[in-house]
Amino acid sequence: MSARSRLLGVDYGLVRLGLAVSDAERRLASPLTVYKRCGPERDAAYFRALAAAEEIGGIVVGLPLHCDGHEGAKAQQARAFGAWLAEATGLPVWFWDERFSTVEAESVLWQAGLTHKKRKARRDGVAAQILLQTYLDAGCPKESTARPLEG
Repeated sequence: MSARSRLLGVDYGLVRLGLAVSDAERRLASPLTVYKRCGPERDAAYFRALAAAEEIGGIVVGLPLHCDGHEGAKAQQARAFGAWLAEATGLPVWFWDERFSTVEAESVLWQAGLTHKKRKARRDGVAAQILLQTYLDAGCPKESTARPLEG
């Protein structure tokens, strides 16, 4: 993978995927779009085309962990999706703790004064941006070290 290629952040969902991209220097994440899943073949074609168009060199998939740091059913689904995505695109996939990224995205959009309808349309993309930005800020580690949240 080229050090100057961009990263794709994916906020995983069964129906919609929030997508964000980094700059080539991997310093800044920006929301890209919200993709509505269409089935394995069409989804694979979409991600291959997206990876080529955006010069993606790796993918970061959000891992929805429990507050105590353990993985549940949703995290296992995200891992299965990430494995499929790696196979479909031929790109490396890393998983990153995305606890509360959607809540934070909703808060940011609410503070911006967006209507409920506009917040809903943008929430997943902003959640992907937040997920990817935290990954970039952590120095792009190859493995996530999830810990329980301090209470």
